[in-house]
Amino acid sequence: MTGLVLKLSPKERVLINGAVIENGDRRSRLSIMTPNANILRLRDAIHPEEATTPVRRVCYAAQLILSGDAEPEESRLQLLRHIEELSQVLTDADSRSHLTQATDALLKDQHYQCLKALRALLPREDRLLAHWPS
Repeated sequence: MTGLVLKLSPKERVLINGAVIENGDRRSRLSIMTPNANILRLRDAIHPEEATTPVRRVCYAAQLILSGDAEPEESRLQLLRHIEELSQVLTDADSRSHLTQATDALLKDQHYQCLKALRALLPREDRLLAHWPS
């Protein structure tokens, strides 16, 4: 079987192509057979009031494309600019690798992969901000 398999906890919600789907009372598995379906686990979603740091803001912008709240064609250039800005600050090899993955995915209209690569930077940003003088 091909496609994405989602394992959902009881009452877990997921956004699939703009529709919110809530699981029932038991754990379940969904097989998503449609290629390039836009899927976002709502437990992983960044809420607008949480987009308070540079990486979180870029993740939120990518998430808006994935959720269907922003047009991919209209948002692509702005998101690419934001990724470039992050690359000027996050200069270590690992961060650069994630930013390159995000850029490549965005250029291929693979919005979930773009968001996934950007989200990998969140722990690093948290560590950097924890050491930043207040």
